[in-house]
Amino acid sequence: MATVLDSVRALFAPNTFTIAAETPADVVARENLLDRAMGPDRRKKSSEKIRRGRVPAEGLALVARDADGHVIGSVRLWNVEAGITTEGNPVDALLLGPLAVDADHEGKGIGSALMRAAITEAHKRDHGAILLVGDAAYYERFGFFADKTRHLVMPGPFERSRFLALELKAGWLEGAAGMIVPSGRKLA
Repeated sequence: MATVLDSVRALFAPNTFTIAAETPADVVARENLLDRAMGPDRRKKSSEKIRRGRVPAEGLALVARDADGHVIGSVRLWNVEAGITTEGNPVDALLLGPLAVDADHEGKGIGSALMRAAITEAHKRDHGAILLVGDAAYYERFGFFADKTRHLVMPGPFERSRFLALELKAGWLEGAAGMIVPSGRKLA
């Protein structure tokens, strides 16, 4: 029989979640989460045009699961070319997105944990930079800034102040200019 103390412990116990690699079994839950979190126009965004017909970068599709194993958060990173250097060489980078957390679990650090896990894994896999389109006030705490993307453009409309980058290797985006284009593996 549960006591009052058990009820208090349950009320104040920290919500637990785990971060793991996305699996094929997560697809429906992830897509439903993204539809709820991003709204009906999510597939019209410039970032989505880059992702369309591609698979995420190797090892860089992550989910957050609640204690029962349900998907409550998601982040994916995609291989892109971030323009070219002054010598004409393409600049390999990653495009992050979307990052989403189920509304019932917002404010519990899940988005931050997913971001840190994604950045750490991208660094481990020797990537040079991560780009994203998002709220600068949120992403600056992870080291993303608009000055790194000043000579880069997204296909279609985008807000310049929301186009941010984090260099995982110092100077990686130095001299990079041009259009962001997909470079990752295509869907089979």
